[in-house]
Amino acid sequence: MFFVDTIELEGLGNRSYLAGGERAAVAVDPPRDIDQVLAAAARRGVRITHVVETHIHNDYVTGGLELARLTGAAYLVPAGAHVSFARTPVADGDTVDVDTDLALAAVATPGHTPHHTAYVLSDAGRPVAAFTGGSLLIGTVGRPDLVEPRLTEQLARAQHASAHRLADALPDDTAVLPTHGFGSFCSSAQADGDATTIGKEKAANSALTADVDTFVAELLAGLEDIPAYYAHMGPDNANGPAPLDLTPPAVADPEEIAARLAAGEWVVDLRNRIAFAEGHVAGSFNFEADGKLATYLAWMIPWGKPVTLLAESPEQLAVAQRELARVGIDRPAAAATGGPGRWLRDGDSAASFPRATFADLAAARVRGEEGLIVLDVRRDSERAHGWIDGSVHIPVHEVHRRVGEVPAGGTVWVHCAGGMRAGIAASVLDAAGRDVVAVDDGFDAAEAAGLRMVATV
Repeated sequence: MFFVDTIELEGLGNRSYLAGGERAAVAVDPPRDIDQVLAAAARRGVRITHVVETHIHNDYVTGGLELARLTGAAYLVPAGAHVSFARTPVADGDTVDVDTDLALAAVATPGHTPHHTAYVLSDAGRPVAAFTGGSLLIGTVGRPDLVEPRLTEQLARAQHASAHRLADALPDDTAVLPTHGFGSFCSSAQADGDATTIGKEKAANSALTADVDTFVAELLAGLEDIPAYYAHMGPDNANGPAPLDLTPPAVADPEEIAARLAAGEWVVDLRNRIAFAEGHVAGSFNFEADGKLATYLAWMIPWGKPVTLLAESPEQLAVAQRELARVGIDRPAAAATGGPGRWLRDGDSAASFPRATFADLAAARVRGEEGLIVLDVRRDSERAHGWIDGSVHIPVHEVHRRVGEVPAGGTVWVHCAGGMRAGIAASVLDAAGRDVVAVDDGFDAAEAAGLRMVATV
């Protein structure tokens, strides 16, 4: 008998896997914090004999090198990937034995990257699972534009061919177990569902239902902005990431917090957006610990700039530190826990701003509130489906660099699709001295509130 355990990385929208038999197992695309993988192996009572990478990752720092070092496992990396560390290069068709009657075969599946490799797990010679990394995902494929712009169309065509190769070679009941597609920006679209098989993908995945020209045209038309921190992940992974250090950061008192803000460093408040709006350290930014913290903070912060974390509790701080380390923000400069009462110097007052609904925004417009500005911080693809008439559009990941483009005048009402990104943008504008209102509401309520909508033709 075989097993496959899934390790969820919800903040990044990825999955890692541990698969094996009675005595041994293989880890697939492990995260930076390998303690999760080691714990899964301990629960199963198995030894990790192989660690495999489907590709050099662009969206997170791998834990594969360190996991292989600690366990003595063979570290399998696609032969075409240029790396600076010792590994076992894997080519198309290579097979390794994992446990009794359990084998893992490499299948070249270029497209997400030129060297991308999927791995097919077979039990007694019968394929039972395909670890597809960033090739065949649930209802979609991994994006092909992360390596080199000039290669994007070529890699998109390769994605189509790779998807067909897997579909043609594997039984319909083979489980498809991708790394990306659960919120990761490495996916060209988001997964439609939680589990799938080769047979289900044959019926629903555009890579398998559309001809190559149609597939490529639609895939390229749907690509969105690439998170800025991706530029650092590939090189870090190719060079061999350093071991992870999750020891608590130094504690910052109110004077140090103020000094770091004055020095232009980032001070990030991890509390929920409601608490932040009610009271926070002036100049701090709000990235909710329960939101996509690593994605949006790593996307927006100037790379390498020191960051101080403010958390409600040591537990919240530890979770955030772990998540940030997965994308290479390894050591916060400092941290503090509690709330504004413990973070503000004597005599300093907490800053705040109001929250509202789309109904409140509609009422403000009816009143003719002077100089009212509506800022839409959704992605381009979201706005294309419709926007509030007269609104200004700056995607949330660009707001910190484009604050000067927000029209001068009255209060800026910031909205997204649900409230989390509006909270981030409102905190950035508030830190820049603008009067803001964070619209904490679902965008579906905008038209129902009487706000005039505009859509592309």
